[in-house]
Amino acid sequence: MLGGVSSTVAFDALPPDQQDAGVDALVHLLAGRRLVALTGAGCSTESGIPDYRGNGRPAVRHPIQHDAFLRKAEVRRRYWARATLGWQRFSKARPNAAHHALGALERQGRLRGIITQNVDRLHQGAGSRRVIELHGALADVICLTCGAREDRADVQTRLLAANPGWLDRLAVAAPDGDAELPADEVDGFQVVTCLRCAGTQMPDVVFFGGSVPEAKVAAAWTLLEEAEVLLVVGSSLTVYSGWRFARGARERGIPIAIINMGPTRADEISHLRIEAPAGLVMPAVAERLRTQEPGK
Repeated sequence: MLGGVSSTVAFDALPPDQQDAGVDALVHLLAGRRLVALTGAGCSTESGIPDYRGNGRPAVRHPIQHDAFLRKAEVRRRYWARATLGWQRFSKARPNAAHHALGALERQGRLRGIITQNVDRLHQGAGSRRVIELHGALADVICLTCGAREDRADVQTRLLAANPGWLDRLAVAAPDGDAELPADEVDGFQVVTCLRCAGTQMPDVVFFGGSVPEAKVAAAWTLLEEAEVLLVVGSSLTVYSGWRFARGARERGIPIAIINMGPTRADEISHLRIEAPAGLVMPAVAERLRTQEPGK
């Protein structure tokens, strides 16, 4: 194990030779070790999906609260009205260079798996096979009454049929397939219901204030036990669902490497942090590791 002194490389501000040195330092830490990645919204920003806190931007002002969605019809209407607009852009996002690099590392036998806070399924789109989705995925919709599942794309078709012309509205894209929409435009939106029982439908995700299912937490801990390095990619670790695994890595003596734009909650316990877009650093790291023997 390396020592516990953290170093930070402000990647974009460095000349090319020093950028190479930053990548070299990360490759030195990762080489010959089993990796587990912990990814957040910053891993997907280069795919066109806004994050919550990137580049110093505060979280959106009114994110949907999990308990409020379950209890209040007006909250569900607000969610689906905005999400119907946001889905048009969100569903067109494609994996970026960071996703593809992580997929390559798994195929090389270096990366044991990914614990992700993202709900966009872009890791799977890039070929990653062992992905634990802590917060679920927006591509799946579940009925809260009977448990029936429906593809989000099919729900979108029904929502648009029930709300003709809805996509003519102008809206600013927000994180996780959401969109900013004035409150007075939400009131007339028609929410669709479950095709099987006419019950309330919900995207199969954990909203703010919700709890990650215990089975997923247990699977993530099991994966972390296989790690000899925890690689954090694009997460500030502000939310406890991700932070617990960085803290757990520290408690287990597992080195932590971070690639993120902006500070993270784990900066003081990391061994190396590179401040740069993940899509810039990860391909270079994957390519340099490709020529070396996979970790045992």
